[in-house]
Amino acid sequence: MQVFRNCGLCASGTLLKGRTDFLASRRNMAALRLSAACVQLLKDKANLFCRSPVHQRLLRLPEVARCNTVAFSVGSSLCAVPFTQQVENLSHESLIRRASCLVTDSANTYLSQTTLALVDALTQYAKALHTLVALQKRYINSIGKLAPAEEDSIWQVIIGQRVEVSDRLEECRRFESNWVNAINICELSAEAAYNSGAEHACTATKTNLQVAQCKVEELRMISKEAEKKLAETKAEEIQRMAEYASSIDINDLEDIPEAYLRED
Repeated sequence: MQVFRNCGLCASGTLLKGRTDFLASRRNMAALRLSAACVQLLKDKANLFCRSPVHQRLLRLPEVARCNTVAFSVGSSLCAVPFTQQVENLSHESLIRRASCLVTDSANTYLSQTTLALVDALTQYAKALHTLVALQKRYINSIGKLAPAEEDSIWQVIIGQRVEVSDRLEECRRFESNWVNAINICELSAEAAYNSGAEHACTATKTNLQVAQCKVEELRMISKEAEKKLAETKAEEIQRMAEYASSIDINDLEDIPEAYLRED
C-alpha cells in the first residue's frame, strides 16, 4: 500500500514538472518572438535614421570635435583658448601677444567713440559760428535803417547766439580732452603690440590713429575758418559804427541804442 502511494506521488510530481516545463517553454517562445519584433523595429528605425539629415550632420561630428578648448587659470580667473590640431604653443610670449591684441581692440574702440564725439562737437561749433556771422552781417546792414525796437530785437538774437557759440566751444574743449587721452592710449597700445610680436594689431591701430587725426584736423580747419570770418565781421561792424557815428550830429548820440556802442 505504501508502495502504491509512493508511486502515485511520483507520478503526480512528474506530471506537475512536465506542465511547468511546458509553460516555461511557452514563455520563452513568447519572449523570443517579442525580441525578434523589437530587433526588426530597431532595424527599420535605423534605416530611416541613416537617410535623415540629422545622421549626415552627426557624421561630421569627428571633424568638429577636432577643435577643442584648453582651460587654464590665471590668478582667480578662468580663460578658454581655442586651438586646433596645429595648436600654437601656449607660452608666456603667446599669451602676452594675445593680451596686447585685446588692449589694441579696446583702445581702438575708445578712439572711435571720442573721435565721433569731437567731430560732432566741432561741426556744431562751426555751424553756430556761421549763424553768428550771418546775424552780425544783418545787423551791420541795418545800422541806421531800423527803428530802435527792431534793432534791440536783433541784438537779443545776436546775444543768444553768442551764448550758443560759447557753449559749443566749451563742449569741444571737453571732448578734445578725452580724444587726446584716446590718442595717447592708442599710441601706447600700438607700441606694446609691436613689442609683443602682434605686428598686425600694431599696424591697424596706427592706421586708425591717422584716420582719426586727419578727420579732426579737417574739422578744426573749418572751425578756424569760421572764427576768422567772425573776426572780420566784428572789424567791419566797428568800422561801420564809426562811420555812422561821424555822420550824425553829436546831439543825436543819445538816440543810438546802447548795443551799438558795445564791443564784444
